[in-house]
Amino acid sequence: MYSINHNKETNILEIQNSNNSVLGKIHLNQGASLQELTLGGKAIIQDLSPLNYQDSFASSILFPFANRIKDGAYSFNNEKFQLEKNQVEEQNALHGFVHNKRFKVIIKEALGDNAKITLTHNELNKTAGFPYTYSIEVTYIFEDETLNLQVRVKNTDSKTFPFTIGWHPYFISDNLPKSTLEFDCDKKLILGDRNITTGVEDVKNKVALNIENKQLDDCWVLNSDKVQFKTPKYQLNFSSSVKNNFLQAYTPPRLNTIAIEPTTGVSDSFNNNIGLQTLEPNKEYRITWKININNIER
Repeated sequence: MYSINHNKETNILEIQNSNNSVLGKIHLNQGASLQELTLGGKAIIQDLSPLNYQDSFASSILFPFANRIKDGAYSFNNEKFQLEKNQVEEQNALHGFVHNKRFKVIIKEALGDNAKITLTHNELNKTAGFPYTYSIEVTYIFEDETLNLQVRVKNTDSKTFPFTIGWHPYFISDNLPKSTLEFDCDKKLILGDRNITTGVEDVKNKVALNIENKQLDDCWVLNSDKVQFKTPKYQLNFSSSVKNNFLQAYTPPRLNTIAIEPTTGVSDSFNNNIGLQTLEPNKEYRITWKININNIER
């Protein structure tokens, strides 16, 4: 049996099952981000201290853009826009606006074999850099060895807007240098100064990336929505409900930790149009990311 506890003082949701093989903590004041996750009795997402959330964007939903926009500047429909450059050291706009928004709970269902939580935020404040309104609904479904993350975005404005979307979870490995990422890909993004996309290069299909001691901040164009993260203690299988997918991998300055980020766009998509989509007034966009754990070493 599953239980859902809402700590009103911290505004954190805690989800767990009766045998403690599943645990989740969702921070409603931090963009409904999943700050802790245990599946199949294995902790795979943990508190990232000493890294802080404002810099790590840990497990945040990245909308209306994933990754960077160079100088925070872009043009859309022959009009120029200037976003806040929240990444001060690189002077770019980074990871959208949702990560620090407060979400409200609209559905909580704790059943025998799963728990479902739906959260929502309505953005009514237009900014000079993104003068549009929208609503975003996030649904988490927890099962013993599986997490489904469903996101629904609705354009509540009178104008069409551009967007990409992503998710920024960090995963823990008992031994990251002995872990691998496997995915089907034949193209990799070339990143220049300030981690801005400058081109695309060909790489071999069926990439098996031995992480070793690599310092990663890389992005690949996926041929499939399937990605595997293999560690000495468990294996994670990622999938996406949409066709055009990108994979961003980043190793932060924290031992045995890696960000594995599924996205629908890349660095500077608002200018290079790679993965860029538009959403018309009153239309909705939906995406589901799924992770499943297996090969768990007890």
